[in-house]
Amino acid sequence: MLTLSRRERRSLFGEILDWMLAPLLLLWPMSLGLTWVVAQAIANRPYDRELADAARALARQVSVQLADPALTPSVVRADLEALAAGLVRGDDDDRLYFQVLGRRGALLAGDAALPVPAEEPPAESAVRFRDAVLGEEPVRVAYVWLSGAAQPQGNDALVQVAETLGRRSQLATEIIKGVILPQFVILPLAVLLVWFALLRGIRPLADLQRRIRGRESTDLSPIPEADVPEEVAPLVSAINDLLQRLDKTIATQRHFLADAAHQLKTPLAGLRMQAELAEREVDSGRSDAQTIKHALRQIAMSTERAAHMVNQLLSMARAEDSGQAARHQPIDLAAVTRAVVRDFVPRAMERRIDLGYEGPDAGPATRLVGEPVLVSEMVRNLVDNALIYTPPGGTVTARVMADPFGQVVVLQVEDTGPGIAPAEREAVFRPFYRALGTQVDGSGLGLAIVLEVAQWHDAEVTVVDARPRSGPTAALPGALFTVRFPLGLEAPIAPTPGPAKA
Repeated sequence: MLTLSRRERRSLFGEILDWMLAPLLLLWPMSLGLTWVVAQAIANRPYDRELADAARALARQVSVQLADPALTPSVVRADLEALAAGLVRGDDDDRLYFQVLGRRGALLAGDAALPVPAEEPPAESAVRFRDAVLGEEPVRVAYVWLSGAAQPQGNDALVQVAETLGRRSQLATEIIKGVILPQFVILPLAVLLVWFALLRGIRPLADLQRRIRGRESTDLSPIPEADVPEEVAPLVSAINDLLQRLDKTIATQRHFLADAAHQLKTPLAGLRMQAELAEREVDSGRSDAQTIKHALRQIAMSTERAAHMVNQLLSMARAEDSGQAARHQPIDLAAVTRAVVRDFVPRAMERRIDLGYEGPDAGPATRLVGEPVLVSEMVRNLVDNALIYTPPGGTVTARVMADPFGQVVVLQVEDTGPGIAPAEREAVFRPFYRALGTQVDGSGLGLAIVLEVAQWHDAEVTVVDARPRSGPTAALPGALFTVRFPLGLEAPIAPTPGPAKA
C-alpha cells in the first residue's frame, strides 16, 4: 500500500514540465501548417506577377486586333497565336497555356480546354487570379475581361493565361525547408533548456527539504525565511506557524504531565503513609480493630481521590482527542442533565445539599449535535464542582433552557457556595488551578474539562455570581456557570491550542 501511494504521488517537477512542453509540442504542428500556407502565398507572388504581365500584354493586343474591322476571324486567330507564342513561353518545370474568347464565348485563339470563370464579367478590366484544373493537372490562371466599355464595337473578350504549379511548389518547399529544418534543432534545444531551467528553479525546494530532514526531532525552531524563494515563503511561514503551535502544545503537555504527576503524589503518599502506620501498629503489638479500621478508611479515601483524579485525566485526554469530532450524534441535553443529577443525588444527600433540576424533560428544543460521552462528562464536572464548593445546607440547581428562537440551548449550574472572584474567573479554567481561599479537596481539573468539551462543541462558557456581592448574602454569592450550545452544529470544531489548554 505504501509503494502504491508513492507511485500515485504527483511530481511538481513533472507537472510543470508537462504544462510547459505540452503547449510547445501542440503549437509546433500548427506552426508547420501556418508556415506551409505562408510559403505558398510567398511562392505565388513572383509567378503571379509574371502571369499578370503576360495577360495584360496579350489583352492589349487583343483589343487592337478586335478593334480593326478589316481583320477576319481567321486572321485575328493567326495573329493572336503568333503573339501568344512570343509572350507565353514554358520551361522544363512548367507548361503555360493561353485562351482568348470573343463575343458570346467564341474561341478566338488558344486552348479550348481551359475552363471559363464562373463569375460575371466585371465593369472594370483588371487582372484576376484563380486556381483551376486543366486535364487533371492543377494550374494557376491569370485572366482579364475586356468588356464592351473597352471595345468600340461592343465586342466582349476574355483573355486567360495559365501555368502549372511545378516551380511554385519547388519554391514553397525551399521556403519551408529553410524555416522548418532549423526548428528540428531549436525544439530539442528548447526542451533541454526548459529541463535545466526547472532543475535550477526547484533547487531551493530540494535545499529546504535537506535542511528540514537534517533537523533533530526536538528542534521546533522556525525555519529561516530569508533564503527561500518568494513563492515558497508562504509555505515556510505556514510551517513555522505550525511548528510554533506544536512547540507551545508540547510545552503545555509537558507542564500538564508534570502537574499531574505532582498531584498524584499526594494521594499516593497518603496511601503509603497510612499503610506504614498500620504496619508499625501491627509490629508494635498495640494495634486494635479501631486503629486498623481508621487506617483502612484513610487508605480508601486516598485511593478514591487518586482514582477520581485518574478518571479526570482520562476525561481531559478524551476531550482533547481529535477523533471525538468524528463520533458526533444527536444528544438531548435535558435528558443527559437529568441523568447526571440523578446520579449525584446520593452524594448530595450525604452532604446535606439540596440538588435539583429545572427545565423540560426532553424534546426537540433541547437537542444538539455532539459527542454524548463528552457532554455527559461536562455536566458531571459542573455538578461535581458545585457540590464540592457548596457548604452543607446549601443548594445546587442544574437547569436546561431552550431558546425560543431556536438558535442555542443553554445549560446552567448554580450553587450557593463562596463564588469566584472576578479576577479569578478566567484562571479557574486552567488545569490544576484552585480558587484562592478555599480549603476543599479537589484536583483542579473539572473546569478545565468543561472548557475543553465546550470548545469542541463550539459552545460558550461563562461564570458570574449567582447573587449580588453586597447585602446579607455577600459572604456566599454563589457561582452561576452557563454553557450556550449552538443548535444545528454539524460537527464539533477543534479548539485552537492556547495557554489555557492542557
